[in-house]
Amino acid sequence: MAKSVTRICGILTSGGDAPGLNAAIRGVCRTAIDMYDIDILGFEHGYRGLVENKFKIMKPSDFSGILAQGGTILGTSREKPFKDKNWEISGGASPVERIIENYKKNKLDCLVVLGGNGTNTTGALLAKEGLNIIGLPKTIDNDIVETDITFGFHTALTVATEAIDRLHSTASSHNRVMVIEVMGHKAGWLSLYSGVAGGGDVVLLPEIPYRIDSIARHLEDRVHHGKTFSIVVVAEGALSVEESRLDKKTFKKSREQMSGSIGYRVAREIEESTGIESRVTVLGYLQRGGTPAAFDRVLASQFGTAAANMLAEGDYGKMVALHDNKIVRVPLEKIAGRTKTVPLDDRMIETARDVGTCLGD
Repeated sequence: MAKSVTRICGILTSGGDAPGLNAAIRGVCRTAIDMYDIDILGFEHGYRGLVENKFKIMKPSDFSGILAQGGTILGTSREKPFKDKNWEISGGASPVERIIENYKKNKLDCLVVLGGNGTNTTGALLAKEGLNIIGLPKTIDNDIVETDITFGFHTALTVATEAIDRLHSTASSHNRVMVIEVMGHKAGWLSLYSGVAGGGDVVLLPEIPYRIDSIARHLEDRVHHGKTFSIVVVAEGALSVEESRLDKKTFKKSREQMSGSIGYRVAREIEESTGIESRVTVLGYLQRGGTPAAFDRVLASQFGTAAANMLAEGDYGKMVALHDNKIVRVPLEKIAGRTKTVPLDDRMIETARDVGTCLGD
């Protein structure tokens, strides 16, 4: 066995599930146990499991055959120890105090957290509390800063693109506008990439507020040139120019009062502006579930094994990332509280415009 600074570590998955989580767990555990003889405690259902001290000692049988399995064998949840106020804990301790207590009680040398922005932000805050943390970037939204890509994104992209491909036939058969709503609250990576890959005629992103008259002109121009159907890809966080001028509180209230999700509103606006029949498909959780694509299995495995090597070296307080096709280590404080949105000069935006895609502006 190779030498390791870390003797006992915890591992958890937090936030929304994403394809590749089990591949990453396997990468961490297999390398840590087989190469470095590190004991691993798998905490159940995210940070909640760490607060409640619910875990299992990971054995080779636990991560055998999970490479292609969707979801997470550890379970997940969205609890945020530093924000949640109504967490009932015996003894009156706060969630953070109980995490620190259980970290020490189990003699952990480090905690590996697999998740998105919230998970890694919590990891950074725990590091400030004195715990040793290593993060891995997971999200289908691809919105974590300091990494070129996150695992889960490619699988969701494949699912969304296949859905757009299938809806082409229905749109053409009925001479309709088909509106496909994909995930992405604050970042439009998934809608942009799937829109380009699926030949979307209109793609709406959170980063580019849309004007319905611009969309209407584009769709009517297609009809004028003999195009009898159109595909509109909408990120769930897309917003109009008018909405972009609202303060956060007013915007939130207006969305709560909105009938249906943004895809349905855009479809109604298109029908009202053009008279063209429009239908909506919301992909929702289909994008997150199921077998991870080969790319995500490989990327998650690379991130997982890199994390295990960091455990052995005692290189804590960092997130594993991908820069220019190289695995790198980024300080957690550089990730905390930040979101990677699509830059307006991004090459894929230029590509979309060059092939004639309307972005609503």
